[in-house]
Amino acid sequence: MTTKMGIEKLGFYSGRAFIDIADLAGLRRLDPVRMANLLIRRKTVHFPWEDPVSFAVNAARPMLQPLSPEQRGRISHVIVASESGIDFGKSLATWIHELLDLPKRVRLFEIKQACYGGTAALQTALGLLARDGDPEAKALVICTDLARPVPHSYAEPTQGGGAVAMLLGGEPAILELEQGAHGVHGYHVMDAFRPDQDQETGDAELSVLTYIDCLQHSFADYQSRVGPVDFRGHFDYLAFHTPFGGMIKGAHRSLLRRLHQVGGAEVEADFHRRLAPSLTYCQEVGNIYSGTLFLALAGIVASAGLDRRGRIGLFSYGAGCASEFFSGWVGPKAQTALAESGLEAQLYSRYQLHMPDYERVLNANRRSHFGAKEARVDPGELADLYQTIFAGQGICVWKGIRQYAREYCDA
Repeated sequence: MTTKMGIEKLGFYSGRAFIDIADLAGLRRLDPVRMANLLIRRKTVHFPWEDPVSFAVNAARPMLQPLSPEQRGRISHVIVASESGIDFGKSLATWIHELLDLPKRVRLFEIKQACYGGTAALQTALGLLARDGDPEAKALVICTDLARPVPHSYAEPTQGGGAVAMLLGGEPAILELEQGAHGVHGYHVMDAFRPDQDQETGDAELSVLTYIDCLQHSFADYQSRVGPVDFRGHFDYLAFHTPFGGMIKGAHRSLLRRLHQVGGAEVEADFHRRLAPSLTYCQEVGNIYSGTLFLALAGIVASAGLDRRGRIGLFSYGAGCASEFFSGWVGPKAQTALAESGLEAQLYSRYQLHMPDYERVLNANRRSHFGAKEARVDPGELADLYQTIFAGQGICVWKGIRQYAREYCDA
């Protein structure tokens, strides 16, 4: 079996609408200085007829459609990462598998560990593929999450939503994982959590401190396994899980000063050279939780100069907490492979919501119907937005629940 393993293809669904953060901040009367530190321009807004399943299907379907029946038949694992689950027992992967019409000779399951879940799914899938020993087998990993924004808080501008789908295998055009090159760190902490389906809460200051602590310790564990690598010279680019841009900028500064005792100008230059490219798409969508790290990776692939093979250092963090620092290789073929996703076209074709419509959508989203036996998802007072943004677009949407079974259709 080939020793190369990683991400062959990537699919993305950014939602169909966004809110401009400057508009949101102005009408919420948020401090302009604190807002500038977020390093975010727009965020995705979801609608009542969207859920983690519809997001996942819309991310994966365009990526899978060009595959022949034989190629689809090679998908032996479907693993979904999410902190936005819709059932305590039944996995998101089962609904998604059916809607994507994938082979039944497949492992299906869901992974939850806050925003680290996507990396956990990636590493699990690669491990299973290696163990199974079939050089042609593929795994489909999908990271899908919807935020429950906290209005009138500084968290609200960062809470987005989206899905990233990745086809994994032995021809990793987008990212080849560097085998054995990883470091992990985790422990119990109540920094951020979802005590019920409709609420996100926690301690924002503690979350930032825990993130920095995990970055430092997971990189130290990486060094213990790989060797005494120089953080400044070993990685051509860096991609971090990005709740908001200012958080990764501060964490990068803390690690660089801890390891190398460098001054502010050198820290700033290093940030702009190696880490800022990862914000290319993150600052257009907001935090999409389990998929954010891979959106950061896509930003590097799309915007960095990849005229040669280069190493990327990736840091994954999930509240509560679990973290991992790992590395991989990207090359000139990565941009061509990423372009097939249509990611950029999606982002810049979204509908801009202004504050009155944004408030209408927030109010309509307040009930998730978690655990309902029967429910109909009717656009109702949002019918005008449904017709403008969704109707006739062929987008998978959630239409309701019948006898606990969720039902979907194409808009």
